[in-house]
Amino acid sequence: MRYHRPVTRRRFLSACGAASGLASTIQAQSYKTKNLILVTSDGLRWQELFSGIDPRLMNEKAAGMTKAHAAELRARLWKPRPEDRRLALMPYFWGTLAPAGIVLGNVTKGSSVKVTNRYRGSYPGYAEILTGRAQDDVIHGNDPVQNPTPSFLEFARQKWHVPRQKVAVFGSWEMFHYIAESRRGEIFINAGYEACDVPAGSPVVDELNKLQLEARFGDGARHDAFTFGLAMEYLKNVAPRLFYMAFDETDDWAHIRQYAEVLHSIQFVDDALRELWTWVQNSPAYRDSTTLIVTCDHGRGSTLSDWYSHGQDVEGSDETWIAAIGPDTSATGEATHAATYYQRDLAPTALELLGLGGGGYAGMLGKPIDPILGSRT
Repeated sequence: MRYHRPVTRRRFLSACGAASGLASTIQAQSYKTKNLILVTSDGLRWQELFSGIDPRLMNEKAAGMTKAHAAELRARLWKPRPEDRRLALMPYFWGTLAPAGIVLGNVTKGSSVKVTNRYRGSYPGYAEILTGRAQDDVIHGNDPVQNPTPSFLEFARQKWHVPRQKVAVFGSWEMFHYIAESRRGEIFINAGYEACDVPAGSPVVDELNKLQLEARFGDGARHDAFTFGLAMEYLKNVAPRLFYMAFDETDDWAHIRQYAEVLHSIQFVDDALRELWTWVQNSPAYRDSTTLIVTCDHGRGSTLSDWYSHGQDVEGSDETWIAAIGPDTSATGEATHAATYYQRDLAPTALELLGLGGGGYAGMLGKPIDPILGSRT
């Protein structure tokens, strides 16, 4: 026989207080963010992001520049102060996005964002971003193996019960078919040299599909301009709630030691962010309800002999950066003397902002990044 305690006035008031406290907690953790856009730029070093053109590389013949080309870049991008150099290289990022949001990872100012995977490569880094954990026992490098862990993109789609087109990935690198989902077809992915059929019948999409093949320059990654063009047409016509754009050329050009092209690729990313965020802020479906997070998959070396490389044996490959702007993120600008954050913290941060928490997404090791969560309502 189960014993039932009588409900006294004290117990009743205590229960009411507990319910009120729970309601306050739920209210305190509700966010204005309804949509989230993630952008990554492969291997974009924190050194260029925070300090602009590297004063050593701009004079280095090994960086793949002719004397005349180096002189042109110096004339356009060199300034004595790192804050002025970075503004010259990325005027929209530092002139508009950063002041209205937050940027983490300037090591010289006491801020650090680190990868936790052992390999400090592209697939391990992207998998860490998308799953909130390192998977060193399975993901060792860039081999084409399906991610064994569902990404937070898949988790969100399942929680929302929305069509797969409402959670979408556009990547220059074909490997995103392996990285971004654990089961093929769970979310919408267009990656590598692949025609896009959404929106159907679009003359812009048809032309981009044609041009990406005509301008083919490698086996696994198309030009970022085509990825961005297709992604923007998809965004405008399908209105996904969760959207991921992954640029690649900042890494490709570095690996073949073409520093001038690395800088051009960084400037392309800056222009893409300008077009993207301007459109978002002018779209009734996205304005004031969308958070933009920008980051990279790994760092690179910091010397003349390893700036073009990365990996577990290259010092500095574990240092990355994160930027965020949105209705819940306070206008902090460049973070200084901040706590250390980790690449694995991005997935729980995204889920928290979207009101999904992390409770049902098993195995995450990261924690939400409080400065990005910012002002709560």
